[in-house]
Formats: sequence, structure tokens, C-alpha cells
Amino acid sequence: MSRRLTWSFVLGAALSLAALIASNDQDAITNLLRHDVGSLAVKIVLVVSVAGLAMVLFRDRLSKALEAAMFWAVISLMLVVGYTYRFELRDVADRVIAEVLPGYAAGHGRSVQIVRNNGGDFAVATHINGAKIPMVLDTGATSVVLTQEAAKAAGLPIEVLNYSVSVDTANGRTRAAPVTLDRLAVGNLTERAVPALVAQQGQLKTNLLGMSFLNRLDSWEVRGDSLRLRGTP
Repeated sequence: MSRRLTWSFVLGAALSLAALIASNDQDAITNLLRHDVGSLAVKIVLVVSVAGLAMVLFRDRLSKALEAAMFWAVISLMLVVGYTYRFELRDVADRVIAEVLPGYAAGHGRSVQIVRNNGGDFAVATHINGAKIPMVLDTGATSVVLTQEAAKAAGLPIEVLNYSVSVDTANGRTRAAPVTLDRLAVGNLTERAVPALVAQQGQLKTNLLGMSFLNRLDSWEVRGDSLRLRGTP
């Protein structure tokens, strides 16, 4: 089939050339340079015939070239769309991660969303004075409460703390030391000079994100399995 098409285009090109020569007694090259309608029509036929012949001869290469061009065109379009909507896509990605990874703080502007874990609690990944500290939301705790290990990781001077505050824990009543956290961040929400307590050694197993942080926010709410925190403007 390809041979027939090849010979057809060869024959077409030959007939076009013959028509060009026979169209006038003048030299063929001179005729090509004329701008009358007949000459233009012959030129078009000749160009189409030669282009068709080239396509037949190199159609495999052209097919691969077109496939490659289409592939890279699609990739380029996806990159352009992704860059144009990069902020929206980042928010969507954050929300998807928050749904499958409890404790992850999905941020959107001045808002943060956290999904409840399998145990029914809201595990919250926080940063205290730059140190990553895992916490659990406890709306019954009047203050943020840290273990000795967390306080040490946050750079607090645990050796000189004064355990003067009486607190109730799961292990019973104990004493804690009042401190002030320079920075406490949940996702993109950061509060400074947050009052907190450091429990005595062995008296607390989990760091508690209490009301001394929540009261700093513009609002917070638990809706279903989602905790939503909104920072002050």
C-alpha cells in the first residue's frame, strides 16, 4: 500500500512539473517566478505533491515525532496548569494528607484542620521553640502541660524549675512548674509567650494542648472528626 501511495505522489509531482513547463513557451524557471493565477495554482499543486511524497517516505518518523510532540505538549500543559493553580493544589494536598495522616495540621490561610486519630483523640504535631513536640488536645486542661522530656527538647531550664502548681493528672494529683513558651506553633498558626506547665518526672505520659493555647486563637471547634483552629487576624 505504501508503494502505491509513493508512486502516486511521484506521478503527481511529474504531471505537475509537466503542466508547469507546458503552460507557457517561456523557460520553466521564469514561469515559476510569474505571479499570475495559473502559475500560483501550479506551484500549489507542486508543493502539495512534494509534501505528500515526503510524508509517505518518512511517515514512520513523522508519526513518532508527532507522538513525542503530543507527549511533551501534554506534559508542558500540565506543568503550566500546576504552576498556575499551585496554591489551590497545595491546599487540596494538605487536606488529603490530613485525612489519611492523623495529627497532620492542614493549613489554609490562618486556619488549621486536624483529623481525629483511631483512638478518638486529636493528636497534634506542634513545634515549641522550634522543637517538634507531639501533643494531644485536652480541652479540660486549663494550660498547656509538658513532660520533662518535651520541656528539655524545647530548651527549657528544667534543672531550676519551681514545681509550685498543683495539678490533677491521670495518675492523680501532682505538682508542676509554670513556664512561658516563647513560641508554640500548630501548622501555620504561631502563638508567642504562651503560659504552660511542666509536670514532674514520671507524672505525665502525654503532652497536653490545653486552654492556655486555645484561648489565644480567634476560634476553635470540633466538628465530627475534625478539629478546626483559626488564628487571630
